[in-house]
Amino acid sequence: MQPFLAHPFDSDRLHEECGIFGAIGVADASNFVALGLHALQHRGQEAGGIVAHDPESGFNSAHRFGYVRDNFTKADVMATLPGPLAIGHVRYSTAGTKAATAIRDVQPFFGEFHMGGCAIAHNGNITNAAALRRELIERGSIFQSSSDSECIIHLMARSIQRNIPERMKDALRRVEGAFSVIAMTRTKLIGVRDPLGVRPLVLGKVGDDGFVLASETCALDIIGADFLREIEPGEMVVISRGAVESSRPFGPSTGRFCIFEHVYFSRPDSIIGGRSVYETRRQIGVELAREAPIDADLVCPVPDSGTPAAIGYAQESGIPYGMGIIRNQYMGRTFIEPTEQIRNMGVRLKLNVNRSLIAGKRVVLVDDSVVRGTTSRKIKDMILDAGAAEVHFRIASPPTAWPCFYGVDTPDRDKLLAANMTPEEMRDWIGVDSLAFVSLDGLYRAVGEAGGRNTASPQYCDACFSGDYPVAPFDQLERGFRMKAGSETAVSEAAE
Repeated sequence: MQPFLAHPFDSDRLHEECGIFGAIGVADASNFVALGLHALQHRGQEAGGIVAHDPESGFNSAHRFGYVRDNFTKADVMATLPGPLAIGHVRYSTAGTKAATAIRDVQPFFGEFHMGGCAIAHNGNITNAAALRRELIERGSIFQSSSDSECIIHLMARSIQRNIPERMKDALRRVEGAFSVIAMTRTKLIGVRDPLGVRPLVLGKVGDDGFVLASETCALDIIGADFLREIEPGEMVVISRGAVESSRPFGPSTGRFCIFEHVYFSRPDSIIGGRSVYETRRQIGVELAREAPIDADLVCPVPDSGTPAAIGYAQESGIPYGMGIIRNQYMGRTFIEPTEQIRNMGVRLKLNVNRSLIAGKRVVLVDDSVVRGTTSRKIKDMILDAGAAEVHFRIASPPTAWPCFYGVDTPDRDKLLAANMTPEEMRDWIGVDSLAFVSLDGLYRAVGEAGGRNTASPQYCDACFSGDYPVAPFDQLERGFRMKAGSETAVSEAAE
């Protein structure tokens, strides 16, 4: 089977990292995992996998390209994954070979140790993976995939600890960057977050004795699980026999959760840090209206990610809200061969303008971000072609000027529009009447930090906006990446 084909216009979006889900203490746990992965499909549409354990048949696995609904809803597939314990992963490649994914790159990964087998699913990105990989290969490890996550299995294999949770602690102490990991042994479900808690992980309860781990709370809702709490930054939980044991393998830590989860990645019906993602995005729109008001006739979201912020902007500004752009809900895979003619249609395959609403109006378009800017230009052209009198862009995040190395697939810095142009130059290049981004302080206020961003000790990871990387991207520095002046010192001091 060929790898999943993304929509030809998706190169101008920051792509979701991955989604992970695990269940223990329920009959046919793999069915719960499949449902959970379906709820997390927005975090990765390239491929998915499930590993399950049954006391009689042992470990069983299935890895497939494409959507969960196309692969893990079939009775014959799910029958091969029996047992009360299972974990799963949906993937969008953030490391390894892009555009040439092999099935061996699809997680969860599995390793057989002398004390038993272990499968792991990883959301995030290991920033020292290349150095670890070189070291492990020199010492005899044989890698089967191009994924950075496989390093964890090999590091576990080299640990001298006597049980798998302790081996995992050993391995993860060698790893730098961002990781939320769900793992399973024959009898245990394990969840771990890195010391900064960059990527999300939550704990839920299902039935009398069942527990689940998931990237987001929306995945708990689909199976009727009760949300218990978030796994804390730097915490490991080991779940077995209906009990949850917690430890802190990395010592004291201060969280730097990814702020872009609030802006775009997480589903709007999820809860992060006790806050509704939808409400946070609506509040970003409110901040935008206060910071960048404009005289206009219509506030229109770029669907679907711009919708909550557009609602907030309209409510605060008093400008009527309308669905001036309609999204084709059935555009997933490219449904015909993406020839040059089809590529030129670009965004029209996915979005269409509501001409009767747009014609003659001064339109405020609200979107979540600007990456390369090509999407914004095409949408602007569509709005003008429909007869709009003016087009004003309002962006529900600060300018994306730096690449993410913690599990988000972002272009190189020279491909990011905000890294190469001022906001005024971006406005002229896109060709709109005005362009404004929410400020970094405004974004922080929207997520609940009334005083804005603490410059001396930021409350979130916002490196894609600020260039302040909480963990030095070691592999990228080896390849010649240049951090913002002063960042190296700040990262070194944080590490100490």
